[in-house]
Amino acid sequence: MSYLDPRAGQSSGESYASPAFENPAWHADDKAPSDQPKRGPGKRRAGRGRAPEGKSRAGRNLPAAIAVGLSLGLVVLASLLVWSPALLGVLVLAAGVGVWETARAMNVIGARPPVIPLIAGTVVMTGLAWYAGPDALALGLLATIGAATLWRLADGVAAVRRDFTPITLIAVYVPFLLSFAAMLVQPDDGKWRVLATVVGVVLSDTGGYAAGVFLGKHPMAPRISPKKSWEGFAGSITASAIGSGALLFFLMDVPVYYGLLFGAVISIVAVMGDLAESMLKRDLGVKDMSNLLPGHGGLMDRLDSILFAVPTAYLLFAIIAPN
Repeated sequence: MSYLDPRAGQSSGESYASPAFENPAWHADDKAPSDQPKRGPGKRRAGRGRAPEGKSRAGRNLPAAIAVGLSLGLVVLASLLVWSPALLGVLVLAAGVGVWETARAMNVIGARPPVIPLIAGTVVMTGLAWYAGPDALALGLLATIGAATLWRLADGVAAVRRDFTPITLIAVYVPFLLSFAAMLVQPDDGKWRVLATVVGVVLSDTGGYAAGVFLGKHPMAPRISPKKSWEGFAGSITASAIGSGALLFFLMDVPVYYGLLFGAVISIVAVMGDLAESMLKRDLGVKDMSNLLPGHGGLMDRLDSILFAVPTAYLLFAIIAPN
């Protein structure tokens, strides 16, 4: 998730897309590829300054992005409001896809984290978090890392040395963090806690996107994510704080000042999660984790903010709305 500023942080020209993840789409801050000869003085190109067809000024394919985003949101909403145990399946599926995408992306740098034990560990961790709580989740994390390491040991000690760090990163970054949602939903008002967290992240992304496009001038982290601006960051915090303040007050009777604090903190960690994934993708040399979701990239490109927000929300609710 990102808020985009077509004017801030011009690209340095370095390419971070590898052949394995080649994507013809270009960023809003990059020069549009063209095989047309340069025109002489006095000749103007029709439609100059317009975004490519189907894309917003920020370079995102908005129709596809909105359709996919609404579909994902409806799946989560249905699992919460219709039959909450279905959320367990949604979490397992999302974490499993995220593990697969991240492991596949790491193949670009020669790492070979074993997908089978990592996905099996994902199921175990999510189930332990759902039925037994945080202590069991920590044990599940250790068991997952151990099982994946033993799996890789079959290829020799050199393979373990090469892949132990990627194994640990994937196990912690995807299923461990996302499993906090399984604990967040357990209280009687758990569905509202999960909904408030997701809505806070969505408002952060939406507010930041709008503020970044229309007001963004000052790049926030040009070497990590050239399109982010400080104006977009302010828009993220403002939208998430106001929306969360109202939502928590009406749904859970949480004082407005706690709701404002909740939304602001969720927005900050959501942006941190977005930046963390951007750093990872730049280190790996890929543009998107996959092309699974039209207009979005991979599922991890949607989960990046959620992964940091869910454990933060779990801790915040323990303070502002204890059982």
